[in-house]
Amino acid sequence: MTPPRELTLQFLAEPADVNFGGKVHGGMVMKWIDQAGYACAAGWCGGYAVTVYVGGIRFLRPIQIGQLVEVHAQVIHTGTTSMHLAVDVYSRHPANRERHKTTHCIIIFVAMDETGTPTKVPQWQPVSAADHQLQQYAKKLMALRADLDKEMRQHL
Repeated sequence: MTPPRELTLQFLAEPADVNFGGKVHGGMVMKWIDQAGYACAAGWCGGYAVTVYVGGIRFLRPIQIGQLVEVHAQVIHTGTTSMHLAVDVYSRHPANRERHKTTHCIIIFVAMDETGTPTKVPQWQPVSAADHQLQQYAKKLMALRADLDKEMRQHL
């Protein structure tokens, strides 16, 4: 049986989530992204996973207190022990059906065994044209990260 590839968390943005500007704090959005990503990755690998990278985070529009928030995570590429997930955050007024994308990023998890050693994950294979595009997106970002890592090492 194939493990679930995607997961969506839904909840209301609360007053405790607010920043000094009266909108949901970006750090809170990042926490939600990590939580949804973890739940998706753990479901895919069937065990514990750790966040090893969050990149390309884009805050497209603010989230208002009281809005319904949806955090959607989906596996878009797998390595031997890693899982690359695309995470999109949407918000809407609870009484409306129209939602707006507020945030997007890529997050990578590594599956770990009980001793803290990376362990193999089930391989994900794209099926649809959209799946293939997402996998190519993940691979392109991997190449860009390799170039960025090389550049950063020169300054460390």
